[in-house]
Amino acid sequence: MEILGIDVGGSGIKGAIVNLTTGELTSERHRISTPRPATPENIAKTIKELVNHFNWKGDVGCGFPTPLQHGKCQTGGNLHKDWKNTQVDVLFKKETGNDFYIINDADAAGLSEMNFGAGKDVKGVVIMITIGTGIGSGLFLDGKLLPNSELGHVLYKNGEIFEKYASDAARKRDDLSKKQWGKRLHEYFQHINFILSPDLFIVGGGASKKLAKFEKQIDIETKIVPAKAENNAGIIGAALAAKYKLK
Repeated sequence: MEILGIDVGGSGIKGAIVNLTTGELTSERHRISTPRPATPENIAKTIKELVNHFNWKGDVGCGFPTPLQHGKCQTGGNLHKDWKNTQVDVLFKKETGNDFYIINDADAAGLSEMNFGAGKDVKGVVIMITIGTGIGSGLFLDGKLLPNSELGHVLYKNGEIFEKYASDAARKRDDLSKKQWGKRLHEYFQHINFILSPDLFIVGGGASKKLAKFEKQIDIETKIVPAKAENNAGIIGAALAAKYKLK
């Protein structure tokens, strides 16, 4: 079984056809820069461009970087304020004609890792943390997803959320060294570890390829591993969401 998976990010929108028996990409990944401004209209047009690139006629799974409830944006996230209250699956179907299954992007990455990667067959509480433009999270108990957690939005101090303090965007903004960034990530993981006492952390997003550069700064007892699919995890998990018809 093959399904087109799309991963919408703050800097790029990526897609590929996924073999859902093996979790492997059966096409070359295609990436288009996220349009600016990242309004619903502009991103819908980019999604259509991706679907047309693959000449895809069937269902599409899509990981989306905002808080969601049954495919509806609760906020604009890091995209644009106009996304608030937008029913994303309806918008994309109207633009493309395809049926869409919309899932939070970190939940998608977690689904990939729990089915094919670092979280496969791991019992207990597993937390997927994606670190990129923002910080996303996917929360699993015995392999089952508790959707729409937003652990990047837990408060750091003075009303600031950890996403604004420890994301890759924060690293670039504040011109942090690897050691300085690692210390901020230590504070974040230590806090989440205290709240939820997970059995495993999986790091995804762009930071999955950089984990070795800062993991020594993160001094917690819980094991932290990179996503095996690295930055393709969101695409693979989005396709799984369509397979399981998650919304």
